[in-house]
Amino acid sequence: MDRIVAAKRITAASIILPAAAVFIWPGTYWTLALFLVWLVAAAAAWVLAERKEHERRLDRTIHTLQSSGIRTLNHHRHDWMNDLQVLYGYIRMQKLDRTAEYVEKIKERMAAESQIAKLGTPSLVSYIQSFRTLSSSLQLDVKNGDDIQLSEWPDRGELIADKLIQLINAYRLAVKSNGGEPAVLTVEFSRNDGRLVASFLYEGELSGETHFTDQIKQQLKGAPLQPIDINRPQEKMVLAAEWSA
Repeated sequence: MDRIVAAKRITAASIILPAAAVFIWPGTYWTLALFLVWLVAAAAAWVLAERKEHERRLDRTIHTLQSSGIRTLNHHRHDWMNDLQVLYGYIRMQKLDRTAEYVEKIKERMAAESQIAKLGTPSLVSYIQSFRTLSSSLQLDVKNGDDIQLSEWPDRGELIADKLIQLINAYRLAVKSNGGEPAVLTVEFSRNDGRLVASFLYEGELSGETHFTDQIKQQLKGAPLQPIDINRPQEKMVLAAEWSA
């Protein structure tokens, strides 16, 4: 058992002793005084244990974020090294047309990453950018051609971002790996009559498709994103969030 949790339980249980004394010897001042002093000391010990537990949780969260950031940076560094090697090879072979084509591909990828960053919600942007470190069996392709910013949905941007992360995670955990090419999940954001529209297109196999469909429908109950087309979420799913000022 965790030492801090054990200390909190012992602290809480220790109050039984002075409380029992008050019950056994009612009307005596010393038992009441003992109970009050003990209660104050137990409360102070509980607060101290809570503070230590909070600090430890915070340290774990920071460490997790730092580790995720390092893994993401390493992936990006690896990609850039590959790009540089390809460009260097084309330049050495004096294939200027291929060099220009490859530079255009890099520009397109940078533009796509810029569109993702414009979503504006740190939790969602960080999750998308680090997705490759989470799964090798599912490729996530996010398109934000309308430059959607979740901050445009007052008081709901964070809720929408959290729900999007949960839905993408549902696909990630349900993907059926066949040892070949990874499955592809495309999430495209658009704007329609003031509504945020999120379209999910999945290409690949899923484990337990019926259970997956029920799970998705359950997650969307009461969510800020509501389904427009959800007949077969294992292939296509379209969700929308109404404007709320």
